[in-house]
Amino acid sequence: MSQSDIRSVRALEVLDSRGNPTVRVFVTLQDGTKVSASVPSGASTGEYEAVELRDGDPNRYGGKGVRKACANVNEIIAPELIGIDATEQAMIDRLMIELDGTENKARLGANAILGVSMAVARAAAQSHGVELYRYLGGAEARRLPVPCMNILNGGEHADNSVDFQEFMAVPLGAPSFSEGLRYVAETFHTLKKILESKGYATSVGDEGGFAPNLGSNEEAIELILEAVEKAGYVPGEDIAIAIDSAATSFSTDKKGHYNLKWSGGGEMTSDDLIALAEKWVAKYPIVLWEDPLAEEDWEGFAKFTKALGDKIEVVGDDIFVTNTKFIRRGIEEHTANASLIKLNQIGSVTETVDAVTLCLEHGWRAFLSHRSGETADTFLADFAVAMGSGHLKSGSASRSERLAKYNRLLEIEDDLQSNAKYYWK
Repeated sequence: MSQSDIRSVRALEVLDSRGNPTVRVFVTLQDGTKVSASVPSGASTGEYEAVELRDGDPNRYGGKGVRKACANVNEIIAPELIGIDATEQAMIDRLMIELDGTENKARLGANAILGVSMAVARAAAQSHGVELYRYLGGAEARRLPVPCMNILNGGEHADNSVDFQEFMAVPLGAPSFSEGLRYVAETFHTLKKILESKGYATSVGDEGGFAPNLGSNEEAIELILEAVEKAGYVPGEDIAIAIDSAATSFSTDKKGHYNLKWSGGGEMTSDDLIALAEKWVAKYPIVLWEDPLAEEDWEGFAKFTKALGDKIEVVGDDIFVTNTKFIRRGIEEHTANASLIKLNQIGSVTETVDAVTLCLEHGWRAFLSHRSGETADTFLADFAVAMGSGHLKSGSASRSERLAKYNRLLEIEDDLQSNAKYYWK
């Protein structure tokens, strides 16, 4: 018997940052190591994401309870894992996927499987006395991600008159992660003062960014650039702009037709949105655009990438859902040049590593991401450094579940000292 063999696995229903139930898993090893991991939840979700199992009981949490997922951990998964060495990550993940037996983890739930997967990785790292990022990424894991900070919210992450879901400040000119975080945090606080001076609301959305009612989507960019300058930074050199349209949320058919109802844009086609993007990229220091088109608009995505892929990073989220099957198709069809990576979108640590690896092997970038329904768990921060993909979004400079990831990255940077690397590309 190994000291890192699994002694017990147990799941508990807890609440996420939106006050909705999620799964927390506790894993205990033979040497007494005991850890936990909590699973995030998305609001803007892709149709082909792994299934987040909910109870559907209207008398508990409006049907969003996760007792079934927890029971699946306690009664089905746990008995199969007792006695297995926690360092056998790939084998453990494969075993859970086989126990589930469905393509999208609909039987046991991706939230059940991922909670166990994350907790096992954390337990193995702790048992062997190494930091999680080093355990997952090896000796060369030392690249800190550029924090793409969401400072203005819209779409399904806010209740306001902005169609596009996220407008992010990207400190690509900073010399280090800690300085980059300072750049965008100062910009965030400066933006608040600007919004107040203009009579705009300074309440925040799910991910901590401000959610004012604006006259247009373009005004969001102009306000951020004003904040960048007033904070003492140079737009395009110190801080650039990234956008997540989350276009599926305002597509009328999820393919090639859209309706920008809040900003006065009206009905638009894929070509119209591409023309708009070309105009903005020429006018503003935009370096990344996520989900510019809807999840089934493969043809439009390819057109967008052909038009702008040599100028900016074109990221697919809902269209790829961290699934190697869809990412591989995207690579073959030149659909984008990067994929968003979310652990709970695919449902296990091993499959998420596979998705990142596939991207990097084909010259794509992998953009690590939190979810709108988060927890204080910092697994994502370590995972981002382990993967070395270079950039991450974890929300704004508000809401503790967002800042927990940034603060963990500060700890990792301090741990690495002069060995830490930080650069955009």
